[in-house]
Amino acid sequence: MISREEIQAFALGLPAATMVVQWGGSDVYKVGGKVFAVVGFDNGLAFKVSEIGFEVLTSDGGPGRQAPYFAKGGWVVVDPDSVAMGEASGWLEAAHQIVASKLTKKARAELGL
Repeated sequence: MISREEIQAFALGLPAATMVVQWGGSDVYKVGGKVFAVVGFDNGLAFKVSEIGFEVLTSDGGPGRQAPYFAKGGWVVVDPDSVAMGEASGWLEAAHQIVASKLTKKARAELGL
């Protein structure tokens, strides 16, 4: 079980990460203005994943499900009450890296990435 505060502390510790509250009170984590994770959306923790990560996390027995409205973009949502921070931190780090890698070279340089 992980709290919003634990997620916030970890996510904001990632390079150039920021947080805003939007979409009905969700904590939205961004890098370079692009969203990599959302807490409070669909009562869970939603984050960007690779194609392989999507298959693993949403397959039978996986801890996640397709994030409504985000699934086409490779997003998964998990129940924060059913996962440990150790798992979530790896997912958040990967989500941050996926989104940061899609920023322009100039943007990455400006953010120190």
